[in-house]
Amino acid sequence: MDDLLADFLTETHEGLVALDAALVRLERSPEDAATLSEVFRIVHTIKGTCGFLGLSRMEAVAHAGENVLGRYRDGTLPVTAGGISLILKACDAIRAIVAGLEAGGAEPEGDDAGLIAALNAEANGEMANALAAPAASPPAPEPVAAPAPVARAPEPEPTAAKAAAPAPARPAAPPAEAEAAPGGGVAAQTIRVSVDVLEDLMMLVSELVLTRNQLLQLARTQSDSAFSVPLQRLSHITSDLQEGVMKTRMQPIGNAWAKLPRLVRDLSVELGKKIELEMRGAETELDRQVLELIKDPLTHMVRNSGDHGLEGPEDRRRAGKPETGHIRLNAYHEGGHIIIEIADDGRGLNIERIRQKALTQGLATEAELAGMSEREIQRFIFRAGFSTAAAITAVSGRGVGMDVVKTNIEKIGGTIEVHSKEGAGTKFLIKIPLTLAIVSALIVQAGSERFAVPQIGVVELVRVGGEGAAKLERIKDAPVLRLRDRLLPLVRLASLLQLDDAPAPEETGFVIVTQVGAHVFGIIVDRVFDTEEIVVKPVAPILRHVTMFSGNTILGDGSVIMILDPNGIARATGVGTEGSAGDAERDAARPAHLLHSDTKTAMLLFRAGDATPKAVPLGLVARLEDVAREKIELAAGKPLVQYRGQLMPLVPLSGFWDMGTAPERQPVLVFSNGDRAMGLMVEEILDVVDERLVIDAAGERPGYLGSAVICGKVTEVIDTAWWLRQDGGEDWFGAQGGAEKGHGQRILMVEDSAFFRTLVVPALSAAGYAVTAVADAEEALRLREAGAEFEAIISDINMPGMNGNAFARAVREGGPWQDLPMIALAGRAEPADIAHGREAGFTDYVAKFDRAALLESLRQCLAMTVAG
Repeated sequence: MDDLLADFLTETHEGLVALDAALVRLERSPEDAATLSEVFRIVHTIKGTCGFLGLSRMEAVAHAGENVLGRYRDGTLPVTAGGISLILKACDAIRAIVAGLEAGGAEPEGDDAGLIAALNAEANGEMANALAAPAASPPAPEPVAAPAPVARAPEPEPTAAKAAAPAPARPAAPPAEAEAAPGGGVAAQTIRVSVDVLEDLMMLVSELVLTRNQLLQLARTQSDSAFSVPLQRLSHITSDLQEGVMKTRMQPIGNAWAKLPRLVRDLSVELGKKIELEMRGAETELDRQVLELIKDPLTHMVRNSGDHGLEGPEDRRRAGKPETGHIRLNAYHEGGHIIIEIADDGRGLNIERIRQKALTQGLATEAELAGMSEREIQRFIFRAGFSTAAAITAVSGRGVGMDVVKTNIEKIGGTIEVHSKEGAGTKFLIKIPLTLAIVSALIVQAGSERFAVPQIGVVELVRVGGEGAAKLERIKDAPVLRLRDRLLPLVRLASLLQLDDAPAPEETGFVIVTQVGAHVFGIIVDRVFDTEEIVVKPVAPILRHVTMFSGNTILGDGSVIMILDPNGIARATGVGTEGSAGDAERDAARPAHLLHSDTKTAMLLFRAGDATPKAVPLGLVARLEDVAREKIELAAGKPLVQYRGQLMPLVPLSGFWDMGTAPERQPVLVFSNGDRAMGLMVEEILDVVDERLVIDAAGERPGYLGSAVICGKVTEVIDTAWWLRQDGGEDWFGAQGGAEKGHGQRILMVEDSAFFRTLVVPALSAAGYAVTAVADAEEALRLREAGAEFEAIISDINMPGMNGNAFARAVREGGPWQDLPMIALAGRAEPADIAHGREAGFTDYVAKFDRAALLESLRQCLAMTVAG
């Protein structure tokens, strides 16, 4: 009876998990006869078997639930939400009884009279009276673990309950090979195997892999050995055996999702929200050990999406969204990993609230936050104790934040990223390894020691030093590697682990490029040997405080080596982690001709003149027009078009335009300011993207600020000011003159007009200055209070709120900025205006759009500051 009871408990667990999901489906689609039959069959099987085993209390609850489902199935009673809730309560009561059986071996005592009365009332169509019946006793918590968990495949469905153990509703492991049934059909032939047996078998295979590696190592040292051929055969058999055993450990990720439909359904009722859960890729398989470790993080994130992510029906209507919010789970294989997406179409992350919370908690200064991209700010949610919720609720957080989720995922060698757009929703991307038992690893040497690096963490391997190889550079004594379009921060493994007394020269060696979250960095090693299948052993207790290791293994020659953990190395060194100064240092490390903006800029990509893509800040473009060829006229040999009641000059970016060869429809970028407009003629509009610009101004030519890598392609960034001047209108700009390049000096620009900000900032960046732009004087003064440092200030005069002159007086009253050069920008520069500006405290006064005058003024002001 003990064995029979253990089998029954296992089957009942599986049946209850399947019931939760099926009942949620039935509530959503009451007419779904197949789902109703599945629910009835599972409850009927539980009732029949527990009656045979003498479990009278469980039988009574299951029988009452079966009566309701029978009425639903024969059509004499409609499926209702209230009825589904009662059946779910019956499932909870059965689950509580099962927990008692597992804990004590006997059916626990309890009073289910209220629940059974309510079920009977529903079966008799008396639900209104049942509402007044006493509520069922609350179910006990779910058991932590079953006494003998098993992994198995589906069995043929029984036609009725017998002395024989009934078949489960859903498999817990992949089915074995099916055999042809005598009648011509196909029936799966399976047996139950305890998970403990599979774990022991996996351990034996692991030892066999280690022995195989040792024998192969010995064979490599002997040429023409008689053992070579048998060893190769043994190696193939071992690999096949390893693969077969690994398959027995693989389970569909849908097993970890099975409880989520019920969870989302309960959330929907509790929060008064309409929530739809969509699950894709449930058949994607991964190691059961990994599966167990990700269940809790997934549950927490789905709760978070339902509680904090999705708005209520009224809020969604006001935002122009459907009343029903959607949570989407998606899983798929990608390059030896499992990628899991958890996405919702809710309110998204509130960037301003995260920024203020980070400031309040002292995680960053206001100046640092001003220089961060939205994605960098969003990653503050992974900090310990960080939450933007007004209060901890009983639904989602329970005081446990996303930092715990991130830590748990990193423990199994995974990473997590967040992508969110305010008002449109949030998506989390989790990347985890397929298995933790046997992995492919790169064997490397640092100092005199060897280490293993899991290949899933290796992006690429770069040789440094030697002829034609990449060179290591140094910034503030820190090694960096210029890898294509970026500077890569480096960590020397031998120095980190203190493996040698005197640091070895770093001119030669290898760099393992690895990625942690959104950050990429390199690990310098002295030598690279080969890749090898390794068996992962847990770290010894004496070394568990060293977070750089994720385990150890035994090589083919019998050596015991440590397995490196890139996540732990990143945490130990501060490279590539949230809040590290890596990005700022990399930006400061760029040579003078590599110029950058602190934040992402929306760029319009287009093609004109040649095959190289061109780009312009989208904020400068008033409109995109598609002008018919016959609408374009010529005046004094120059093209123009009648546009919105005036003549708009057109400037061909290719430098030449001919009516005879022009296309039927001409794409035009329209720039305007007030009643002034000009069109830039291009060949094709390509795309709009958000990029953090890194402009290489080397080889600058008229009309272009320089080149940048955008969407993986070298793209020319046009100098809008130069092209606007080509229409012959001197009222757009003043005279142009030469100006020397800046040398990375920090400039604060205060300008309320987004048009002028977007126009001037790229020009100043291209001239060599690091620019921080703010929209008003009040925000600039907050930067002063936060301790931001600059070498010069450029400010508009006419601004809402505190104007430029008042701002200058506030700066000159005292504080760290009182002696900084201040340059005024104004639409007009009459003598009286200049006098007022200088009286307020401005060092110089420049007319707007006079780029050359602005650059020359900056050069002179900064030179005087250095000389003084």
